[in-house]
Amino acid sequence: MSATATATRTVLRAEGFSCPSCVQKIEKRVGRLAGVESVKVHFASSRIEVVHDPAKTGVDDLVAAVRKAGYVARPAAF
Repeated sequence: MSATATATRTVLRAEGFSCPSCVQKIEKRVGRLAGVESVKVHFASSRIEVVHDPAKTGVDDLVAAVRKAGYVARPAAF
């Protein structure tokens, strides 16, 4: 799937996941949101990269989805 012109890339820093199954849980939960094109959780660096349409899903929605999966996430400064 190619990124649309309106898509943006957001990086979140996550806390609290300790196993590979946590990665799948987060990717599944965030991937269900409207406008999300891709989700990639980097287990070793605790980063979550999301390509999404900000008009449909904002950063707060992404953070909330990670929270619903049982983890804490914040927008990364870089």
